[in-house]
Amino acid sequence: MADSQSRLKLITTHLGGAPATSLADKVCIITGTNSIIGIGAATAKLFCARGAKAVYVCDYESNNLSDLKSQLNKKYPATDVIVREFDAADEAALKDCIQHATDTYGRLDIFFANAGIVTMNLVQNADAEDFMNTMRVNALSVFLAIKHASDAMKVTSAAKPVSSGSILATASVAGIRSGAGSSDYSASKAAVINLVQTSAWQLVGTGIRVNAICPGLIQSGMTQAVFDAAAARGTSGKIGQLNPTKRHGISEEIAHAALFLSCDEASYVNGVAFPVDGGLSASHPVVEGKVH
Repeated sequence: MADSQSRLKLITTHLGGAPATSLADKVCIITGTNSIIGIGAATAKLFCARGAKAVYVCDYESNNLSDLKSQLNKKYPATDVIVREFDAADEAALKDCIQHATDTYGRLDIFFANAGIVTMNLVQNADAEDFMNTMRVNALSVFLAIKHASDAMKVTSAAKPVSSGSILATASVAGIRSGAGSSDYSASKAAVINLVQTSAWQLVGTGIRVNAICPGLIQSGMTQAVFDAAAARGTSGKIGQLNPTKRHGISEEIAHAALFLSCDEASYVNGVAFPVDGGLSASHPVVEGKVH
């Protein structure tokens, strides 16, 4: 456990230093950015650090967005940071945000559909309304993002002479294998993966790539209750022990995966569900050190 924590500290240190121009001229929209320790905020910081022209930080809850904008403006003055408060599953609001980007900058290059909710509902305890709300926030929002962002990415200009773009959605290891989340959450994330894969084919020839990132257990605003409960029980050392990396992940690790999938270096990566889970989804449950 001590070795895993030492590695985590090293990772946190080295993630900050890398080339600063991989997103030059790119206009990016990220949903689900309000959590100060979340994947969305970490990705917004990284996109600004890599030279994006504009980054839209969006969320249904907005109590931290102004502070995030101030931090980014101060550290990355060359990048425009635009705050938008809306429900990612509200089609009209989503279209308005995308329209603002194309009206203002004449282009949209990256859309990271990261907004989502998590539940602990058992099938026996959840009702139809609970289930459909999870599907609405987690899956419908991705459908709408793909539908409308892809249209905007087809817009061309002198600065962007051909149709192109990258759409990324946050799925989950729970969408790959059962046992990593509640039934409604897992179903919604499986839907995200399938949406990404079918959309990649339906956008054939457009130059627009669609991919999903599948985090494992990441310390973020969404999962903080898990970490707090473990701390209260004195079992923090057991968090993340079910994967071969033997630790939990941090939002910055997902942000770097999101950066790769979003930028031109991943130009031949399309229609994939990309696990970033410490190896959790690499196998069925096993007894450590045993061959089954």
